[in-house]
Amino acid sequence: MKPSGWRKRILESTRGQILQLLRKGEQTVNDLAAALQLTDNAVRAHLLSLERDGLVHQSGTQPGVRKPHATYALTADAEQIFPKAYGPLVDLILTVLSRKLNASELKTGMREVGRKVANEHLAEVKGKTRQQRINAALRILSDLGGAARFEKSEGKHLIRGHGCPLAAATGRHPEACLIAESLLSQVIGAPVKERCTHQPVPSCCFEIG
Repeated sequence: MKPSGWRKRILESTRGQILQLLRKGEQTVNDLAAALQLTDNAVRAHLLSLERDGLVHQSGTQPGVRKPHATYALTADAEQIFPKAYGPLVDLILTVLSRKLNASELKTGMREVGRKVANEHLAEVKGKTRQQRINAALRILSDLGGAARFEKSEGKHLIRGHGCPLAAATGRHPEACLIAESLLSQVIGAPVKERCTHQPVPSCCFEIG
């Protein structure tokens, strides 16, 4: 998958090159300076900026001739900078599975995936109000790479999503939406029904019962 414009600009910059080097493993200032043909001070300035942005952290030290050298590594947030191909991958997986499973079995499998993801978050929403659980569900969707909001329309409670990470798959495999449907049902603690539009432009919508 080609990087989006802003990702491409970041990854082509010196700071982006540092992130790509750190993605391969921990590096010292000297390591990075040698790889990029920069001075140590220039690398330190870039690392300081990346630390402020929450993309890099000091991870430890390595022995040096005179004194230990600090090592740097990526934070979990830094992974969001790199392009992902989740949608096409899910599309390929579902294409293979749809040849081996009947429609009912495939839908059951998608719902099971959603429940597995939700189970990791149930402890944090236990005892919470309905609205607090909805807010938690929105955060989970965001962490998974989507953008969603809660709204009330004509007496209905809806979660509308944009930029679904599975959009590349849902056109041919709308059952992929059942992953989110099941996840939301478990986290919110109420039945949720997917009302998504799959063609021509995917649009996510889930109605909370």
